[in-house]
Amino acid sequence: MRAYRPTPELPRHLEQLYARFPFDRSLADDPIAPIRALATDPKRAEIAGILGATLAIGNTTAIRGAIRRVAGLAGGDVAWLVDPAHGRERARRLRGFRHRWIRGDQIDYLCRVLADHYRRHASLESAFVAGWEEGGFSGGLDRLARALRGEGRERVLGRPPAGYAALFPSPLDRSRSPCKRMTLFVRWMVRDRYPDLGCWRQVPTGELRIPLDQHVYWISYHLGLTGRKTRSWRAVEEVTEALRRVDPLDPIRYDFVLCHTGISGDCPKHRDLAVCGPCSVRPDCRLWHGRNVAA
Repeated sequence: MRAYRPTPELPRHLEQLYARFPFDRSLADDPIAPIRALATDPKRAEIAGILGATLAIGNTTAIRGAIRRVAGLAGGDVAWLVDPAHGRERARRLRGFRHRWIRGDQIDYLCRVLADHYRRHASLESAFVAGWEEGGFSGGLDRLARALRGEGRERVLGRPPAGYAALFPSPLDRSRSPCKRMTLFVRWMVRDRYPDLGCWRQVPTGELRIPLDQHVYWISYHLGLTGRKTRSWRAVEEVTEALRRVDPLDPIRYDFVLCHTGISGDCPKHRDLAVCGPCSVRPDCRLWHGRNVAA
């Protein structure tokens, strides 16, 4: 079967979708909302960002709740969590924490990893940039993932709890994971346009990769941005490259819009003229390809 391709009008239609999008409505439903509230300085933004991205599993209501619960255990100041002086008390407070399959001992170990990293470096950006300069974005994400796993620091940090390393996948792993939560964290840190935080200054926005969650993948597939039937790192690269042809300097600015078009129900994921009719990208969607708008 011939692959479905984006229409020539897709760039213009994406711009219309972006221009009309109700950002303020969707910000309240996004994990970045509680993170922005905690980001009182660049270091706190980074700590809140990696905690939030690590917890970004499941629906957005549950994710926001998990972020707020962890912040609440620190009295609302996430920097408290990575202060080595609070290690024993932090472990005690986190002992009963659960979010989906993420446990409190794993979050505690992450805080230990961060404390160790900040003792030696000013920011997680240094880990990403070291890998990025050697191996591009994939290399940067791999180096960041290994830093967050605490690789090579076990003698200082102790053995990680069961399942901990799996929280920080790399695109260079055998699984070729789409690394949605890792790419989401880097997006938050690099982009300085609303709603992102823009704490990192060394990585150009044009280098970013799309955080390919289920909503973004489904819409991207139906717009012809990728022909891959499953989420994978190759699908991430294909979608990003397609969006880069629309906006070479900031291709990932469409991520928030595509994601929340799915979350909000503005994309019903089936033909529904009452919902799809006003959609800017309906003429580009494979579900409507070759069909009259009245179908």
